[in-house]
Amino acid sequence: MNIQINDSFNVLYEPNLSFLKDALCPNTVEKEFKYYFPDLIQNNSLDQIQVIRHKHQKRCLIEYKFKGEKEFTLLGKVKFKGTDTKSYYLQKNLWKNGFDEHSSDQVSVPQPIGIIPKWKMWLQRKVTGYTTTLLLGKPDGVNIAEKIAYAAYKLHQFPAKSDRYHTIDDELDILHQKLPLVSELYPHWKIRINEILKKCNKFGESLSYVPSVGIHRDFYADQVIINDSRLYLLDLDLYCYGDPSLDIGNFIAHITEYSLRVLGDFQALKDREIALKEAFIKLIGEENRKRIIIYKFLTLVRHIYISTQIKERNAYTEHLIRLCETCAETEML
Repeated sequence: MNIQINDSFNVLYEPNLSFLKDALCPNTVEKEFKYYFPDLIQNNSLDQIQVIRHKHQKRCLIEYKFKGEKEFTLLGKVKFKGTDTKSYYLQKNLWKNGFDEHSSDQVSVPQPIGIIPKWKMWLQRKVTGYTTTLLLGKPDGVNIAEKIAYAAYKLHQFPAKSDRYHTIDDELDILHQKLPLVSELYPHWKIRINEILKKCNKFGESLSYVPSVGIHRDFYADQVIINDSRLYLLDLDLYCYGDPSLDIGNFIAHITEYSLRVLGDFQALKDREIALKEAFIKLIGEENRKRIIIYKFLTLVRHIYISTQIKERNAYTEHLIRLCETCAETEML
C-alpha cells in the first residue's frame, strides 16, 4: 500500500489529539470507511491523506483522496471538543431540500456523507471549482456578485432550526472586546479607535428590529465555490438566527478589505459591491439598505483587529483605521 500521508501541521503532537491517530492511518481509514460508507467506497481505494487546515486546540480539516472507478475526495471536519453534529445535520437538511447538486437554481451545498464519532468527525464530498475570491475580479464579476446575492437569499429563506442567535449587541460586543487589544498594541491609535467604537455604537443603536432568519454568519468570498454556473455554499459552522443584512454587509466588507490589501485600492471592485447590494435589496426590500451599510462598516472595523493578528496584514492596519474613519463620516451619514 503506497498511500501518501501529509500532516504538515503535526496535529498528532498536539495534546489530547491521540484519537486522530487512526484517522491518519491508511489501513484503519480504509477499514472504517468501508464499514461506515460501503456503497461510496466500493470499487475505490484510498490514495492520499492530508491535513489541510488546523486551528490549535479547536479544529482541523482532513482530506481523503480516493482513486478507482471514479476518483473523488472527502473532507473530514474535526472539532476537538466533540463532533459538530449540528453542522452535519443542517447540511444534510439543506442537501435534501433544494440544495443538492441538481438544484434547478444552481445553488447547492457540498454533499454530506456521514459521521465517524470516534474521530469527532463528520464528512462531506469535496466540490471542485474556484472560490469567488478568485473570480470576482474577472470580467464576469458583476454577474457573479448578483448570483451570490440570490444564494444568500435562498439560504435565508430556508426554514432550518437553530438554537443559536447573533444580534447587533453580539456584533458590538465582539468589537468592544477586540478593538481595545489594538489600542494596547498601538497606544498612539487609542483615541482614533475609541472614536470608531463610538460610531459603531451609534450605528448599531440606530437599527430597528427585524425578524431573525437563518444566516451563514461568516459569509465572504472564500465561502462560495463556483463550478461552471453552480454555486456551492461552504462552512455553515456558525449558522444561526440573525439579521439577513449581516451576511451581505459582511461579504461586501470582505471585498473592500481584499481590494485594499491585494489590489491596492479599496474601490477596485466597487461595481461588484454595488451589484451584490442592489441585487439583494431587490430580493429583500429597500428598507434594508441602511442595515447592509451598517453591517459592512462593523465588519470593516473588525478587520482592523484581524489585520493585527496576521503578520502579512500588519501593514494595512492604519489604512483600515483611516478607511473606517472615512466611511463613518461619509457613507454612513
